[in-house]
Amino acid sequence: MTVTLADVAARARVSPATVSRVLNGNYPVASSTRERVLRAVDELDYVLNGPASSLAAATSDLVGILVNDIADPFFGIMAGAAQSEIGGPGDGSGRAGGEKLAVVCNTGGSPERELTYLTLLQRQRAAAVVLTGGALEDPSHQAAMAVKLAKLADAGTRIVFCGRPPLPDTDAVAASLAFDNRGGARRLTEHLIGLGHRRIGYVAGPLERTTTRHRLEGHREAMRAAGLQGDEEKLTEHGPYDRSSGYDATRELLRRAPDVTAVVAANDTVALGACAAVRDLGLRIPEDVSVAGFDDLPFSVDSVPALTTVRLPLFEAGARAGRLAMGKETPPQGGVATIAAELMDRGSTAAPAR
Repeated sequence: MTVTLADVAARARVSPATVSRVLNGNYPVASSTRERVLRAVDELDYVLNGPASSLAAATSDLVGILVNDIADPFFGIMAGAAQSEIGGPGDGSGRAGGEKLAVVCNTGGSPERELTYLTLLQRQRAAAVVLTGGALEDPSHQAAMAVKLAKLADAGTRIVFCGRPPLPDTDAVAASLAFDNRGGARRLTEHLIGLGHRRIGYVAGPLERTTTRHRLEGHREAMRAAGLQGDEEKLTEHGPYDRSSGYDATRELLRRAPDVTAVVAANDTVALGACAAVRDLGLRIPEDVSVAGFDDLPFSVDSVPALTTVRLPLFEAGARAGRLAMGKETPPQGGVATIAAELMDRGSTAAPAR
């Protein structure tokens, strides 16, 4: 039985006119109403028809790039690099017909917004979707994502993961460029242990994010291999991937365990907060406390002292994701490519003085 616009309106408890406004995007609609309509569209698998379908088909040059926070250089670098490939000729001929319109969709880390953007891109017959950064490890959200991505792929949309592992049941429909977060974190902690550190605090990212889990697992693998396990919970603080989290968590770690001689931060932005906290406590970097980050964002080499960190090739990965989205590059064998991480040893880490 064909699903009609009236069916969607009934499911969303709005008028058919409101459904039309949401789908056509030509009239302001409250965000809560919009999400309710899009959820009904998704649940009923409503397909546009008639003039609306023609309008949707005309937007097939659209490519969506989903990011958690466009203000975060981690996402901005990847999105910009992907956009540079998507906005250029797709067939190498130099003809304008190969170009696509890249639209950056900022989810703010919200799983609901992530699904909403995918629904909107599905309605617009997007040529490709690039999903960047870590994924939420929530079974219900993962299941909803798998269903949504399968629908997009069935409609001809290319799916590319950039900097995030493939979701369960999506490896057949997506290409994935996954960073070696676990291996990079392990090498970073091994570096600190090699310098003589034994009490190492860890400022982790948000719980239930793949990036957080993989980096923390790599750190703890190195600690266990050196026989330094046992105080994992006492020496770990979780928080957002921002500077204030790094500041607050580091002060708490050093209050709780004043014998800590090194702090590993979830990313470079968190590490900046950690450095500020160490200084505000009257301690020196690296003489009293070494500090290390992750990602090698552009500012890390210019901090004082320069930040020891793990380099992820963000621009290169984003550009490759853009080429995959455009069909310019053959997907990796098996659908997944692991991108290596590189230790950058700089001035913020040294042998402990105490």
